[in-house]
Amino acid sequence: MASLLNTLPSLRLSNITTQRLRTPPVSVSFTRRNFSIRAADTDAEKGVKSTVPDKAPASNNGSSINQLLGIKGASQESNKWKIRLQLTKPVTWPPLIWGVVCGAAASGNFHWTLEDVAKSIVCMMMSGPFLTGYTQTINDWYDRDIDAINEPYRPIPSGAIAENEVITQIWVLLLGGLGLAGLLDVWAGHDFPTVFYLALGGSLLSYIYSAPPLKLKQNGWIGNFALGASYISLPWWAGQALFGTLTPDIIVLTLLYSIAGLGIAIVNDFKSVEGDRALGLQSLPVAFGSETAKWICVGAIDITQLSVAGYLLGAGKPYYALALLALIVPQVFFQFKYFLKDPVKYDVKYQASAQPFLVLGLLVTALATSH
Repeated sequence: MASLLNTLPSLRLSNITTQRLRTPPVSVSFTRRNFSIRAADTDAEKGVKSTVPDKAPASNNGSSINQLLGIKGASQESNKWKIRLQLTKPVTWPPLIWGVVCGAAASGNFHWTLEDVAKSIVCMMMSGPFLTGYTQTINDWYDRDIDAINEPYRPIPSGAIAENEVITQIWVLLLGGLGLAGLLDVWAGHDFPTVFYLALGGSLLSYIYSAPPLKLKQNGWIGNFALGASYISLPWWAGQALFGTLTPDIIVLTLLYSIAGLGIAIVNDFKSVEGDRALGLQSLPVAFGSETAKWICVGAIDITQLSVAGYLLGAGKPYYALALLALIVPQVFFQFKYFLKDPVKYDVKYQASAQPFLVLGLLVTALATSH
């Protein structure tokens, strides 16, 4: 769940992130004709000048597919619905959807009936399009000054979508996601609305990740762990709570796995170093330098999975542990082939090559805990 969960790719519970999930209070004004929200005294007004064009740049060599997925290399678009979709970064939805699958598998109570499949699809919609979409949109809203430096062609800093339209989208996605969570609790017959409170907690985490005064993303360690937990733990918890019981050992295990999510989140920080440094955000590449940060990144991903494999071995599940180890090997190969060579140039290739093995490892772990 986005943040429930940039992103994990782009595993950002990513456009929860993926990836940017300090300004004073927001002033709200209503008139008969319009509704507006204005962030007063922003970073730009404190001395960091963002160069925002009056209109979106003309389309040239960008990809329309990239535009719909919400990733770099996108073409410029004038269709408002396509722009709205771009803000939700659909490329970040799959890890959340997969997290629901893992939670359902870990519950041991999912059956291939029409009702269970329908429940899981609604839970995936809540976690992916609605709450991850909310997370990515609100992140772009509060990152408009940074994006004016790093990615001035994005919808908000380029002026391709009006500010009141962005605010409306944030509210629609948030309330829609919470509404689906409440529906799932009723559908599952929960006495306590577990899924709703998970969705509410994830949405709050998404907000404080991106928005002042806390803005967790200002700290590379806290922000990236929050992001990792949003993409791994929260959707898993939602899926397991929907079909079974969320137990303390699963909570601890998934939070441990979220350290790998922290590593994945760091991947998206390298392309934003210039803007982060200008606006005082202490991402790990800014704080430690790119060379050290890329080793922190792969260390968090690999050591976490090795630790989980050790846990499964100690729990008397050697075949699952061996399967997880086998899935770690190609990840290490692609880290050396792509990411460690140039984390900016090869970030997309690395994530596309390595992350499928990581998410399969999540499913292996989920199946191990269900038996």
